[in-house]
This record gives sequence, structure tokens and C-alpha cells, in this order.
Amino acid sequence: MNVGDRVRLLTGTEEGIVTRLLDSELVEVAIDNDFTIPVLRREVVVVAHEEGKNFDRAAPDYGPGQTPGKNANASKKDKSKRPGQSAGPPRPPQPSLQQALAAVASSGAGVAKPAGSSGPGAGGKQPAAAKGLFLALVHQSPELLGVTLINNTEADVLFTYGEETSARPYRALAADKLGPKASTKPLSFLHLKDFETWPAAVFQLLPTKLNGDAAYELLTKRQAFKASTFYGSQKPAPVIGKDAYLFQLDEKAAAAIAPEKLAEEAAAPVPTAPAKPAGVDAAALKAQLSGDAPAKPAAVVAAAAPAKPAAPIVAPPHEVDLHLEALRPDNKEEELSNTAILRLQLDAFEDTLSRALATNMHEIVFIHGMGNGVLRKEIHRQLSRNKDIKFFEDARKEKFGFGATLVRLK
Repeated sequence: MNVGDRVRLLTGTEEGIVTRLLDSELVEVAIDNDFTIPVLRREVVVVAHEEGKNFDRAAPDYGPGQTPGKNANASKKDKSKRPGQSAGPPRPPQPSLQQALAAVASSGAGVAKPAGSSGPGAGGKQPAAAKGLFLALVHQSPELLGVTLINNTEADVLFTYGEETSARPYRALAADKLGPKASTKPLSFLHLKDFETWPAAVFQLLPTKLNGDAAYELLTKRQAFKASTFYGSQKPAPVIGKDAYLFQLDEKAAAAIAPEKLAEEAAAPVPTAPAKPAGVDAAALKAQLSGDAPAKPAAVVAAAAPAKPAAPIVAPPHEVDLHLEALRPDNKEEELSNTAILRLQLDAFEDTLSRALATNMHEIVFIHGMGNGVLRKEIHRQLSRNKDIKFFEDARKEKFGFGATLVRLK
């Protein structure tokens, strides 16, 4: 049994999708894509298409990960093939509301033609797809998905594609130009059985139009995959005309750069002093590391004289002492207020945590001491609000007592 398998509960008629393997005896099942429940493996059975041959019932006709609720009636007995029914011409199925709206939008006709009828309205057209750039995971086989970029706009798009994993921060895999109303070949492949270890997909997108009158800012999007939302993302994909797990990459469209802004940046004086290395922006770093961060345009940097490269981010030590004498060992004469000391310790904590996340550390220990508990309480408050933290707890009580906190990072 793997993540993405369709299963039926042995104690009822409910069907769902396996979203997680909790342990050797327990799995998590999403019922109708609305809620998830833990179920013992021995209490569920994988739904197979062959069941219709033996039990006079059709197996649900949907691909791995598709919403079971949409085919709830597929498991009922098929009475249309029973002997004894009078033969006659089959009645054409009535058009659904979706088909009727699509027919009206495409042809302007007042009545939609039923599926299977001849004419330009036949074929059950899907409604017009939304404009934009999409990441589509398309089934190459029942268990194998291809990562595809879809450009459903009128402009060309220059793009790069890479992957992020816990073992490797970034690996570039593809870079090319994609024309309007087009899609790429699979940029990589993902297997459903390895869902919990899938890398995050990282795209950089730059719209462009030959002889166009506007320049655009670069869009950067990092898309991670979570079982709670992944299986509900399956829908008809634009351009390719297939069902796919679809994620829009340009929720916020690329902003056009005004010609006046380009002129101002080109005319900006070059600073004489060497540029200081950029520090770590904790807020921006957290947004980049989170899986559901919206696409944000990258800043447009004016051409400037060559400067010293920014210093690389250095991973902090595994144990970080936040006592004042450890942070400022050479400055013992200056008297600081309790508020100033707390601010100094919290600044050191935030900077260290940001560098630990940026360098993909698995865990780190903050030694804050006992004292009156103000520093410990503030550190725990910030950790509890950070979604990049897996968990935190008191570290090695036999060594630190309650004066240190172990933080496990995602």
C-alpha cells in the first residue's frame, strides 16, 4: 500500500485516498477530500478495476489521487447491462450545467448539445481555462508523474527550473524559453510512492514579448507538496487538455517596469564606497523556505560598479550560548539595562536561527540559562509561531537543567 492508493473501508462503504503512511500498522485516509482519518491497514482494501468482473459493479473510474466523492455512484451496481431489459435506442445523456455554460460561452447558442451528439458543440468541451503560468503534474503511468510547465498566456516566458531537498539546498535542472499557449516536455519525474520525500519545485519566470513596449520583473516561486492539499488540486489543465495536479505559479502577475524607472536607475550615480555584504533578512528567508509562499517579483537592481561578493552564510555551531558574557566577552565594563541585554540576546537568537534554516541544519541548541525565565519564555513564543520548526523541547536536562532549548528544524 502506497501514498495515493484508492482504498475502501472494510467496516463501511466510504472510499478515500491514502495520504500518509503513519507507521507499519496505521495509514491516514482522506475521505471525499474533506477530512482525514487514521485507519488500521487491515481495515482497508485497495480498490481495483477488476472488482467489476466478479461482483457486477464498476470500480471507480478516476486516476490515482482523484477526489472519490466525484465518483461516489460508480461503486453502485450497473443495472444497464442486466438481461431482460427491452432493447431500444439509448437516450442521449442530458448536458451538465458545466457543459451548458461552456457551449453558451463558445458558440453563443441557447441550448447545449448533449455529449456524443454531432456538431461543433460535441465532445463535452471544458470551460475556458484561466490565464497564467501553471505547474502541472501529469500522469505518465498510474504511479509516475511528469513535472510540466504550462504557459497559458499570450507572451513568451523565459524560465529556469530547479529542485530543493533537505540534503541539497538547490539543484538547477532546466532553463529554456516557452512560447505562448504551449507546454514543456516533462522537466523531471516524481513517483507517488515517494510522495513524502518529494523535492520542492523552484521556478524563475520572466515574461517577454518581441517588440513589446514594457519590461517585466522576475517572478520566483517555490512550490512544496503537502498531502492535505495535493490530492484536491487535480483538475483539467489548460493547453495540454489532460487532467493534472495543477498549481498556478503567477497568482500575482509580473509587474511592468515603467520606462521612467529604468531611466532613473540607469542615471543613478555609482556609489564610491564599497557595498556592504547583505545581511540575512529573516522575514524574506522564512517566506522563501515556506511551501505555500506566493510568487513575489524579484527586485530590479540597477547596474553598478563591481563590488565585493557578499559573504556566504556560515552555519552556526550546534550549541549557541546566549549569556551576555558569551555574546560580548571583551566588553565587561559597559553597564547595560535589563531591556538592552534582552534585546541583544534576542537579536543573537534570531540571527542564529535564520542562519541555521538557511544552511539546512537539522537541529540546534540555544543555551539561555534559568534566571527569571523571561528570555526562555520569549524564545519559546517565537519558536511556537515559526512554521519552519518541527518541534522544540528542553535540551539534556542532566547537562543544562531547564537552561537550554533543543530546536528541531524541518
